[in-house]
Order: sequence, then structure tokens, then C-alpha cells
Amino acid sequence: MKTAVINTPLGCTEICGDEIGISKIHILNDETEISTKIPKELKEAVSQLQDYFNGKRTDFTFKINPLGTDFQKKVWQELVNIPFGKTCSYLELSKKLGDVKAIRAVASANGKNPLWIVVPCHRVIGSDGSLTGYAGGLWRKKWLLEHENPVKQESLF
Repeated sequence: MKTAVINTPLGCTEICGDEIGISKIHILNDETEISTKIPKELKEAVSQLQDYFNGKRTDFTFKINPLGTDFQKKVWQELVNIPFGKTCSYLELSKKLGDVKAIRAVASANGKNPLWIVVPCHRVIGSDGSLTGYAGGLWRKKWLLEHENPVKQESLF
């Protein structure tokens, strides 16, 4: 497994993967040394993440290989279907997966998403529109949602 640490507007981010695909992207809570050499297996992911943060990318095309249960992978696949700049509630997500009673299991799988940003768990909000639960901190979730859907106020004068 190869790893690299990059700097993002939201903090140091570790990317892990191999020739099969990227298996983990997560924010590091502590400042750490930024990688000076990126392994070839991770270069495309690093490039696409940098493009995302620079406002030049709205989706990701590099190979992914997240590790999880079949149910978690089903939830993560549904997260990928939430369009850039849009949100979905946990209840809506449960309905799309075919079981409104599975809302807690869906929320748990969402919280275990190993591919920060690429599998956009930050796009899942409360039914009332509130920013609920986010492993990276609600301030990061707010930043990501604003980054993906900035309010464009036109000048009145």
C-alpha cells in the first residue's frame, strides 16, 4: 500500500492506495510532513483532488477500491450518485436504497466512508436541512458544500 500526504485548504490529507485503486483518503487531525514525492499509483488521485480544490473539477475518474461490507459499499455507491453542488438527506438516501427503516445503518455506513470528498458523504444533510454529523468536523462539511455551491450574489447597484 502506497501513501502520500498533501496539503488542502482543509488540512493535511493522506491518500492510500495501490495499482488496484485508491482505498483511503482522509483528513489528518495533526499537522504532518507533506510528501515531496508522490508514488505513481497515487499521482492521478492527487492531481484530481488538487483540481477539485482549485475549482477545476466536479467529479473523480481515478480507480477506487474502498474496503467495507457489501452494505457499506452499496451506500457509498449511492453517495457517488449525489450530483456536485446538491445535497440529499439521510432519509432520502435510505429511501433510494429501498428501506426507510435503515436510516441509522445508512448514517453509520456514511460515517465510515473511507474516501473523503471522492465519495461525497459531505453532501448528506438532515431532513430539516441542517448540517448533521461529519467525521471531519461540521466546519469542513460547511466549507465543502459552499465550495461546491457558492452563493453568487449579484450587485444590486
